[in-house]
Amino acid sequence: MPALIQDYSAAEDIFTRALPFFAVVALFEVAGAFNSDWSLQTNLAAVLGGVAMLVASYGLFNRFMERPFFALPKRVGLPELTAFVLLPSLLPLVFGGQIGSAALTALANLVLIGLAWLVIGLGLFSIIRWAGARLFAQLAASLTLMVRALPLILFFGLVSFFAAEIWQIFSLVATPRYIATVLLFVVIGLLFLAVRLPGSVNGIEDTVDLAGTPLRRPERINLAMVILISQVLQILLVTMLVWLFFAAFGALLVDVKLGETWVGAEANQLFDFSLFGEKVVVTDQLLRSSFGIAAFSGLYYTVAMLVDATYRDEFVAELTEQMRSTFHIRANYLTLRAEETARTN
Repeated sequence: MPALIQDYSAAEDIFTRALPFFAVVALFEVAGAFNSDWSLQTNLAAVLGGVAMLVASYGLFNRFMERPFFALPKRVGLPELTAFVLLPSLLPLVFGGQIGSAALTALANLVLIGLAWLVIGLGLFSIIRWAGARLFAQLAASLTLMVRALPLILFFGLVSFFAAEIWQIFSLVATPRYIATVLLFVVIGLLFLAVRLPGSVNGIEDTVDLAGTPLRRPERINLAMVILISQVLQILLVTMLVWLFFAAFGALLVDVKLGETWVGAEANQLFDFSLFGEKVVVTDQLLRSSFGIAAFSGLYYTVAMLVDATYRDEFVAELTEQMRSTFHIRANYLTLRAEETARTN
């Protein structure tokens, strides 16, 4: 939880560490000057011109900010981030008037800035590693919920799995629309989880030792991210288990001809194997249908997590116990800072 560091600044502690990565990305985006309608010589000249334009723009921006021409900024604030978004996106406009490519470059750079804030500013990878190592302990705390939720999930899945319309919907829809549907389930689930995050953060705050110093807004966001990732990993595990169950179940009971009858199209066979002398075939339609049902099951499990008061209490209690040492270190850290400030003054 890097946000627990006092005087932690996005401009000085987060984006300065991401600056080398941003520089490499900007150089690769010089390829935005490439135009498939031009000759190789023209494209080479455009790329070299793009590099020259990018370097010149960087130097002029430094001079505008009253820094040496090739200086690396010690603080990466809003002006520097704006330049990272806009300058590379100008290349497709200057070299070929490619408005779509320019907009895509600007959007991609905005996403990269957000990812840098998550990965460095909130310690996203460290949170995933920490929550992953404690996943099964947290699942044990939510065993009651799983016992109540899984029978309903499997019953709903079994009823839906043998409906030809389900196979047709998930098998015949175009892949982009299929992915968009799954992402819609993910977004809805995240919104449901986000609604409960403030209450979970308050529950942990009321239990741990804060050394008389309430959590600041960035610290609360960092703690909320720990809670969110912990819950998301649980949901992903349940979703994957449901998917594997229905994929195996369907491979055993639904043969290729039956699947083709339900879908109304020829099956796309991915692989097959022999089981007790029988040929078992796994098709693309089987995996798509199974995952569609699993995605909906994951959404149902998410809602069940939110409405089950017993689960919420047990989950927060388990997470609080696991994080107690973190806040104990924070209390000692704040005490040492206060003593150092007193000695300095």
